[in-house]
Amino acid sequence: FLKLNIWKSLLLTAKEKMSFIAVDPTSDFSFHNLPYGIFSTPDSPRHRIGVAIGDQILDLSAVKSLFRGPVLSKHQDVFDQPTLNAFMALGYEAWREARRTVQMLLSANESTLRDDMSLRSRSKASIPFMNCLFFIGDYTDFYSSRDHATNVGIMFRGKENALMPNWLRLPVGYHGRASSVVVSGTPIRRPSGQMRPDQSKILIIQGFFIAFFVGGGNPLGEAIPIQKAHEHIFGMVLMNDWSARDIQAWEYVPLGPFLGKNFGTTISPWVVPMEALLPFAEPNPIQDPEPLPYLQHHDAYTFNINLFVSLKGKGMAEAVNICRSNFKYMYWTMKQQLAHHTVNGCNVKPGDLLASGTISGPDPESFGSMLELSWNGSKNIDLGGEGTRTFLNDGDEVTISGYCEGDGYRVGFGTCQGTILPALLL
Repeated sequence: FLKLNIWKSLLLTAKEKMSFIAVDPTSDFSFHNLPYGIFSTPDSPRHRIGVAIGDQILDLSAVKSLFRGPVLSKHQDVFDQPTLNAFMALGYEAWREARRTVQMLLSANESTLRDDMSLRSRSKASIPFMNCLFFIGDYTDFYSSRDHATNVGIMFRGKENALMPNWLRLPVGYHGRASSVVVSGTPIRRPSGQMRPDQSKILIIQGFFIAFFVGGGNPLGEAIPIQKAHEHIFGMVLMNDWSARDIQAWEYVPLGPFLGKNFGTTISPWVVPMEALLPFAEPNPIQDPEPLPYLQHHDAYTFNINLFVSLKGKGMAEAVNICRSNFKYMYWTMKQQLAHHTVNGCNVKPGDLLASGTISGPDPESFGSMLELSWNGSKNIDLGGEGTRTFLNDGDEVTISGYCEGDGYRVGFGTCQGTILPALLL
């Protein structure tokens, strides 16, 4: 784990790296983060690429001429685009080059932006309207938490058959619906659909995930080897993959989820670059049995990301935390997910979204879904004197947040929030 030790050394010295822009230590968007987003403002409604630092945004379209490296000097116009797809398609070296340039521009020791008041005025915006990050061509949802898969298996098949025979041998996944992926703050309509005859109400739960965006793709018929997977993973976002459990329970045999999963998926509006997360890498849990060679790492790591879910019901003055977990509990890694997704020659494209699946830990306080927290509706989830829940009510607002904790700073994701609206009458 030599690489992990090198990344940990970056964590120890990161506090010394400062920007001329003051950032609150509790802000998700420290100088060590610099996530990408697509934003617009009331006086300039054009969607464009920005980088967050503290409560401000660096408008990359306003400083595009300063990207003078060997790759981006020839492609400065990618920062004028209304999504990140064109930038991501330039590949791994372009992403590294862009991050180095942004770090340089925002550094306290660099005068180019710091001392040019006119350029600073044109390139700076306070946190404005956030828009969808990418054109998402495809969305795949994995099922990579052993604790979550075990809990769900116990509920529906019993302890002796909790994990299916294939689960420990491959990252189980299914193809989701890209068209209904929405940015944080978009309301989610309670879906209509068929249920078992003995059910009377569609029961919605949240499931908190982390997802990653594919940067560089691969040709049809050619796999992405796990040793090269990091060159195809651009960055990570928070995700709430809303589920209508009663629809799903009725429809999913034998082909899997359909209407119970495709009515809405919420993602956070900032994508955190993988390089910002590397100082928080930790060894991945031991995988037994050993995976097949195409799934074997030479550097099996995961990330120490603190994750929280809060719920605010209609009429509640404040949101109540209902669970906390950590991404480090995941069994299958993102690189394994991508390697498995493409092992048969399936091609992925810039902007494709791959989700972790519900992130659960080993104890009830770290369960990542209301299905587990309520144990399929058999237990009440306490809202701190503001009532209880087993499933979500109309008007409930669910917020997911997450961050890595450094020495006096954070590398965070912002929030992933959605509110349940009543179903439309058919």
